[in-house]
Amino acid sequence: MAPGLNRRSLLVAALAAVTCSQAHASERLVLSAQHPLDIARPAETLAIAWSEVARALPGALLQQLIVRNAAGQSLPYQVTNLDPLARDPQGLGLAYGELLFQHDFAAGEQSARFTVEKSASVSPPFETKVFARFVPERLDDFAWENDKIAHRTYGAALAAPAPPGSGKEVLVTSGIDVWFKRVAYPIIDRWYNKGHEHYHHDEGEGLDMYSVGRSCGAGGTGIWDGSSLHSSRNYTRWRVIANGPIRAVFELGYEAWDGASTPVSETKRFTIDAGRYFHQIDSTLTFTGGQRLRLAVGLNKSPAYKERSPRIATQQLPAQGGLTQWVSQSGGDFGTALLLPLADEVSYAVDGANSLITTPLVSGQVLRYYVGAIWSRAAEVKTEAAWREFVAAEALRRRVPVLVTVVRD
Repeated sequence: MAPGLNRRSLLVAALAAVTCSQAHASERLVLSAQHPLDIARPAETLAIAWSEVARALPGALLQQLIVRNAAGQSLPYQVTNLDPLARDPQGLGLAYGELLFQHDFAAGEQSARFTVEKSASVSPPFETKVFARFVPERLDDFAWENDKIAHRTYGAALAAPAPPGSGKEVLVTSGIDVWFKRVAYPIIDRWYNKGHEHYHHDEGEGLDMYSVGRSCGAGGTGIWDGSSLHSSRNYTRWRVIANGPIRAVFELGYEAWDGASTPVSETKRFTIDAGRYFHQIDSTLTFTGGQRLRLAVGLNKSPAYKERSPRIATQQLPAQGGLTQWVSQSGGDFGTALLLPLADEVSYAVDGANSLITTPLVSGQVLRYYVGAIWSRAAEVKTEAAWREFVAAEALRRRVPVLVTVVRD
């Protein structure tokens, strides 16, 4: 081969390699996550708008992606669609909301990098760590869980009057129940299939040892008029918006009730993330008039189910907008907590059944609050003091979010 031809061949090959490398680089989205605190943040859910993914990776498909951490490990991910009316006739990803994945920030780790790439093959399904569903077979319960804790609340069928001789339970409350888990896998369907009495006993997976009754349970709501609580009733509408593998989102609607001589209705949007003992609730009240009402969020003052002599300690955390409870008992100690870390104004109150945090709202305003629960026999938190520290760290974490940005080359 002539020397000139050989040099031209090498040049063409080099240019082709550079072009290929540039094309590969353009098919990769680089993300930076900045964590300004020194505390550890395990199971931190990171989100980037799908529009950013579509801009960097034209034609990207939600089922054909690879998300990698800085070590090159592939991470589970989820693509949400929180707007049921969104349409995408041209396949541009306009119907999608966010790309979600998780990272465990160690103490002192204040930044992390990730890449998102298109894949030529379909990504395998990831382990689902969150779950939410309507439970018509148990009087319209609605139940949800992640790999740490489970909850349920009560629907219209439970509030309906009992036919004569039926023996049906009747319970009117927006209170939230807690199911304490020993295992990471989903238990909701298994426990409902066991039957009501079985899940009050620990048969290796955990148990329901939390009492709601007519109280707020762990995070139910009402209107506080300064001396009395006007509680919301059982939910009457439900909608599941996302259901894992990392995040579940659903809404519950509450028909109007008498909120201190003002008819008040409510919609709650719940966000449940994997790996967390707290879940997020966005409550929106609707009522007429321009006045402000005080929304109250409560913890049952007597939450120990059939326990003869529990020791119950409740503490206000004004600096964090929080309220904690620690129950010492024979079935293993447990803690519950409420956090309103972003509320402009909080105050505390009690009624016969509940310890309450209250805050003023106008009609249509969204209040974001957090409900947490933990069991000493299934988690690293074993004492009342450790639970208060855990709750304070959670409040700080919620006030100072991780910032995820696109790295521009």
